[in-house]
Amino acid sequence: MESAIGYEKELKNYIDNERAAVKLANFVGELLYDKGIELVLFRNHLLDITNSEIINLHNYAEKVVGKVIYITTTSALAEEIYKMDLSPAKIDIGLLAHEWIQEGDNYKTKADFLNDKLSGLLLENSNHAFEPRDVVLYGFGRIGRLAARELVKQAGKGQQLRLRAIVTRNASDDQITKRAALLRNDSVHGEFKGTVEVDYENKTLVINGQRIKMIEAKNPEDVDYTQYGIDNALVIDNTGVFKDKEALGRHRQAKGVSRVLLTAPGSGIPNIVYGINHFDLDLEENHIFSAASCTTNAISPVLKVINDKYGVEKGHIETVHAYTNDQNLLDNMHKKPRRGRSAAINMVITSTGAGKAVTKVIPDLANKLTANAVRVPTPNGSLAIMNLTVGKETTVEEVNQAVKDAALNGNLVNQIFYSVDPEMVSNDIIGNTCCSVYDAPATIVSPDGKNIVLYTWYDNEYGYTKQVIRLAKHISKVRRLIYY
Repeated sequence: MESAIGYEKELKNYIDNERAAVKLANFVGELLYDKGIELVLFRNHLLDITNSEIINLHNYAEKVVGKVIYITTTSALAEEIYKMDLSPAKIDIGLLAHEWIQEGDNYKTKADFLNDKLSGLLLENSNHAFEPRDVVLYGFGRIGRLAARELVKQAGKGQQLRLRAIVTRNASDDQITKRAALLRNDSVHGEFKGTVEVDYENKTLVINGQRIKMIEAKNPEDVDYTQYGIDNALVIDNTGVFKDKEALGRHRQAKGVSRVLLTAPGSGIPNIVYGINHFDLDLEENHIFSAASCTTNAISPVLKVINDKYGVEKGHIETVHAYTNDQNLLDNMHKKPRRGRSAAINMVITSTGAGKAVTKVIPDLANKLTANAVRVPTPNGSLAIMNLTVGKETTVEEVNQAVKDAALNGNLVNQIFYSVDPEMVSNDIIGNTCCSVYDAPATIVSPDGKNIVLYTWYDNEYGYTKQVIRLAKHISKVRRLIYY
């Protein structure tokens, strides 16, 4: 009898949580589309996720973040936030829920509590206004299509970046049809959760109601974007063809372009890992930027934490990287060593510039790191193994705590995901919004406490694309207010 009562009680509790999750999800959507306010829960996105995922995130708050919160609380706070007149903002509803539990007795109502906590975001106080920036995707490969998905998904009141055009070398009807199909369905990231229609007469993709011009161009400088109503645009170059300041400068010769962002390491331009070295950018002096590489974005946040706390004396980084389109599906000629062998059935030792590239982001690591890479037969999801000699003795617990603190507080909360899952494998991190997924159970520290081995996973496509979008918002000066 007692067992049956316990069963019914546990089931009722879960159903109540599901109902609260439905309510929370409803306000997450209404706040974003009606008011340009994005709710996250201890940095985790709440849009387009299931009720079970919302429940799991609340469990994550207790187990990893160490802050007990309840879905009934977060959903009630979200409802109150919807009633407020706020500027477009990004708000951590998990943090607010925890603060309400801790401080709620000091306020008469949740409305009073939120008016106090979010006073800087109120329209009457913030005086925070910006015009959305037009964006052009130059190229439409793996990163370009993921960027398109993200840019379209973030549409609504308070929209920061507006995808207006996609430029490819060929924009025939057949090419547009194929590119629309590749956007709708992705073998790694799944079906696009939206609508993609083709207007052949106007050479336009209509994605979730947003009209995006398909432009054919052989050279960056040949396009007049103003004839399509596009001006002061940010061009995100994801072709991999133009990689230095002079070549990328050709984009700025086109009418309607003001800034350029490269989705690869660049020469002669600032190489930026958002969250680390974007703060000191001179946005008036510089107009061309690089978002560095996926691997540099993966290793830099963790390396910064370790170097700041312990001082890295030397180290080696080995990346176990998913194969990419520059490799051959079957054995064939290739200009680089070993990459000519079949990517789908071989592990391939190859080079990586991440060891040197990270010094552009963290100058203190110059001449301290070596790096190499092994391409493996997986289509996405990579791993960086960092073997570091540090200047202070430490333990596994201390190292993990340092990274955990950085993942939950400060400037790297969107960059580092702190994982405690002892069974995690590469597929588990696909779709993670962070560029660096720190595998805490895998950390090793030598008996003398001076040598540490860290394992950091990364979705080398989506996690990197999220960094590109964050940097794009920063250099376009359309960052929203935040409550984190």
